[in-house]
Amino acid sequence: MNAITEQMVNILIKKYGPFMSIDQLADALDRSPEGLRITLMRDSAVSRQFKCARSKVGRRVYFNAVSVAEIMTASANPAH
Repeated sequence: MNAITEQMVNILIKKYGPFMSIDQLADALDRSPEGLRITLMRDSAVSRQFKCARSKVGRRVYFNAVSVAEIMTASANPAH
């Protein structure tokens, strides 16, 4: 994990905790929750990445903040 990813992890955990709800993930990505739900329902590279970070607790869906940070920083630096 590089320094940028570690900073992103710290920011996300400080703001949202170790697991993020879909509303919190949408806020972090500057998307509407409904728009994010639609994006995640489709079969695309982005949805597959976020589905790997997803955990279900009963009917609730949470996303691992560390995995989200890795996805976000990887998409920001595609050369690495």
